[in-house]
Amino acid sequence: QVQLVESGGGLVQAGGSLRLSCAASGRTFSSNVMGWFRRAPGLEREFVAAINWSGDRTSYADSVKGRFTISRDNAKNTVYLQMNSLKPEDTAVYSCAAASSRLWVGSPPKMDYWGKGTLVTVSS
Repeated sequence: QVQLVESGGGLVQAGGSLRLSCAASGRTFSSNVMGWFRRAPGLEREFVAAINWSGDRTSYADSVKGRFTISRDNAKNTVYLQMNSLKPEDTAVYSCAAASSRLWVGSPPKMDYWGKGTLVTVSS
């Protein structure tokens, strides 16, 4: 059974940093596109960032460019999201996602597996 488990969320003051991790189990995702999405209270889920299997292609939402960095460690089957200069509007449940293949399909890329998410709260 495929599982994506996020960790690293919490409460942080505006301007602070957090690093989210997503550990995959049940199969290896070292050859797959992976990404992060978020859902703020009362809003639709939105794309945050994505990374290809080798890490040499990334994509970010305009709202997080220059502040967030996605990375991965294929040996650990883990993807990360480093979040700096956090703002109150970044408050959301952040979910990890993975595609079923290495193909980057769509913008944002289509995902097939989803984690349950971790809550990030940024206070002003």
